[in-house]
Amino acid sequence: MNIPLDFAWLEATMMAAVRITAFLMIAPPFSYGGIPTRVKAMLGVGLSLAVGSAVAPGYQNLDTGAFIGSLVLQVVTGALLGFLVLICFSAVQAAGNLIDVFGGFQLAQAFDPQAMVNGAQFTRLFQMTALALLFASGGYQLIIAGIVGSFRVIPVDGVFALAAPAEMMVRAVGQMFLSAVQIAGPLVIVLFLADAGLGLITRVAPALNAFAMGFPLKIIITLLLVTSVYLALPGVVNALTGDASQLLRGVR
Repeated sequence: MNIPLDFAWLEATMMAAVRITAFLMIAPPFSYGGIPTRVKAMLGVGLSLAVGSAVAPGYQNLDTGAFIGSLVLQVVTGALLGFLVLICFSAVQAAGNLIDVFGGFQLAQAFDPQAMVNGAQFTRLFQMTALALLFASGGYQLIIAGIVGSFRVIPVDGVFALAAPAEMMVRAVGQMFLSAVQIAGPLVIVLFLADAGLGLITRVAPALNAFAMGFPLKIIITLLLVTSVYLALPGVVNALTGDASQLLRGVR
């Protein structure tokens, strides 16, 4: 019994599996610690089998040294693409962190080992909400489509210039901070004005000890106004998903 094997297809599929698995280990929502590593690896292998026929044409078999070097390059490529997606969705977490700082919740911060997030209540709430919205809205499919589309830009036997991804990372970090300020900006301004008002009251009537009342007052204001920010998260996550998908297709 003779079973022919296409070694070019096998090698190309293996390299695609390495890139996709490295991507899934870092990119949200798949990077969440509650998803077992075995499941991520199985998903990476399954996706690589689906794209194997698309990445194999034109692929030439490599010798052992070149093959190992190419595998390392695929790990770096997948990790870099996953980090770009992580930067995009860190804007939601950063917005929650701003609300925690200005709302007085930062003293109750704790480390979440599943999400690998160190923050207070709204930091973790916004991060968990973003993950839930990615799964509920089907946004994870766009992220998967982005990593699959990256094989057209960076073939498994190709290389990319480091200058372009580095420039995109710098631009993505700047956009992350801008998005975080845009998400939490209105509430942060209100809390800042509350601090300024309490400072003026303390100057006018020092005996009132207005800052002692400031902590419960700011917490009440935060809880009353954060609903408007929270209701805007679906649109924010949708926009960030589109940005992440474009970043994955734009790395050259």
